[in-house]
Order: sequence, then C-alpha cells, then structure tokens
Amino acid sequence: MLTGDQATTGWQANPATHTLCRTTLQRRDLRPDDVAVRVDYCGVCHSDLHALRALKNTGDGILVPGHEFTGTVLEVGGAVTDFTPGDPVAVGNIVDSCGTCPMCRAGQENFCRDFPTLTYGGSDRQDGATTLGGYSREYVVREKFAYHLPAGLDPAGAAPLLCAGITVWEPLQALGVGPGSTVAVAGLGGLGHLAVKLAAALGATTSVISRTPDKAAEAHSLGADGFVVSTDAAQMEAVRDRFDVVIDTISAPHDLAPYLRTVAMDGTLSHLGHLGPVAVDATDLLIGRKKLSSAGSGGRPSTAAMLRFCARHNITADIELLPSSEVNRALERLERNDVRYRFVLDLSDLD
Repeated sequence: MLTGDQATTGWQANPATHTLCRTTLQRRDLRPDDVAVRVDYCGVCHSDLHALRALKNTGDGILVPGHEFTGTVLEVGGAVTDFTPGDPVAVGNIVDSCGTCPMCRAGQENFCRDFPTLTYGGSDRQDGATTLGGYSREYVVREKFAYHLPAGLDPAGAAPLLCAGITVWEPLQALGVGPGSTVAVAGLGGLGHLAVKLAAALGATTSVISRTPDKAAEAHSLGADGFVVSTDAAQMEAVRDRFDVVIDTISAPHDLAPYLRTVAMDGTLSHLGHLGPVAVDATDLLIGRKKLSSAGSGGRPSTAAMLRFCARHNITADIELLPSSEVNRALERLERNDVRYRFVLDLSDLD
C-alpha cells in the first residue's frame, strides 16, 4: 500500500551488474485525475531487454521496466469518475500524451506527434520525472490511460494483452480482417501467438509461417488452420500470392521478400516484430500491387475494444507465471527465446 511519502518496492536496473535489484521506489502524490494501482501481474517484454541493453551501453539513468500489467485500484484522485478502489484495472505501455495533436484527437495516442509518455523510461509531462515501470508493487497513472479489466479475463494471462496483444490487434482491425479473410502470422512468439488467436477469433482463415517445423501442433492448438515452414521452398511456393494479410512478428532482422511473395494481390504485409531498418525491392510490391505497413502499440479506444473482444472470446496470452524475485532468470531465458509464449511476473512477493 502506498504510504504518505508514496514509497513502494520494485525492481530497478543496476548499471554495474546489469541485473535488476529490489529497491524502494517513490511514486508521485495523486493528482486530481490519477489512479493508484496495486500491480498484481506484469508481463516481461522484449522491449525490457532492449532497455536494459541500452542502459548497459550508456551506464546512466534510472530504469524500472514493465509496461503491460494488471492490478487493482487502491486510491483515486478527486476528479476521477470512472474508477473506484477495488476495481480490476489494466495499464499498457503509454501513460500520457499531448491530447491535442491530430493523432491524439483521433484516438491514436500511440502516434502522438509530441511523442507519448511511456510507462517507463519516459518523462512525466508535468514534473519531468523519469517514469518507472510496472516491475513494482504500485503504479500511479492518469485515469485516461487505465483500462477496466473485463470480468472473466484471467488477470495474469491478460497482462500481455496490453502490449503484445494491442500491437497485433490494431493492424488486424485497420486491415479489415474478418470472415472471408486469409491471414498468415510469421513468427510464433509473444506477439505471434496472440495474432493467431485474434485473427482466428475474428473469423479469418489463419496460417502460421515458421522456420520451426515442430511448432505445427502448437499453431493448430492456437487456432491456425494451416502451417508453412519458411525454410521449405516448396511450401513457400505453394502459398505464393495467397494471403490477404501477413502479420510479421519476427523480432530478428530478416529478409521481407519471401513473406511479401505470400501476400495476395492488393494485400498487405504488416511488419511489427523488428523495428530496425529494412530493405525492400520495389518489384516485390509492384507485382500484385502489394502494400507494406507497420504499427505499434495502440490508442485508447482500440485498447479498450480489444479487451472487450478478448473477454467475449476468452482470449489471453499463454504464459509462464513466475514470482517477481525470478525476474533476472526470466530475462535471461527470454534472451534465449526459452519461453512459451510470455513470462508474467507475480508482484505479490514484494509485499
């Protein structure tokens, strides 16, 4: 419980050891539109690894990772109208935005022209303090960027929906995926397994493209109708010009050409997993009028809609739940891709 000086406990990066250490953290006093949240479950994202690597290279700054979490409302500010103490709540990787640019006015705070305030490693828009993430027992967030967690959704399995889930949900919605659509998901990890579940629930005929043949049974258990081994030239040729939408969740740098060739005429490859530079031969787009797009996170309306959809269809992430004291082991295993499909930390051991 937050005390008078707003002290809580969390896992902060130690630049000297490149590990996370349990420490006391300070949260701000509640502003009128703030909600204080007891963090119960927090997902472990590849972005957390990237942030730790960046800290290792620079050696400065304060880092408390964690940007997909669920919990319980502890206290609300005087102007809060949508939450009361005891409400189940979810928070994603954006906790503020300018609110006035065209993107924000369109409900796409994730594309805020002034750049959104991130759940950790960002700068508070009022006092400039570094935001500290959800690897902690309490978090204070603006009411607008907290979401009601629908009844029936397992809170631990729902935590990754707030980053991995919304990242694949927005392009599926923007590209009109539904009954009659053919969708392929490239890569079957944290993002990919949720893309399969969501595409199938939307009514699309869904396939998985993976370099790992022994993932076929897993893909089908998640709702996939088809499975394609990306290293098998015959299998890739058999699905040439096949898919209306390809959701590319592969996190490592890779050649887009083989995946573009599987896109149907006027279809789209949505490149989500790897955020670095890519090289594209225009001919691969020209033949078939194919499109290359991308997306990242989600705005407030679509995040709320995704949670409602997941509750109706009983969709959560497939997780391995660990006590938060094992966070360093979780990060080590994540770096080796030794997880099916998302680690989630149980923060109750910080009491």
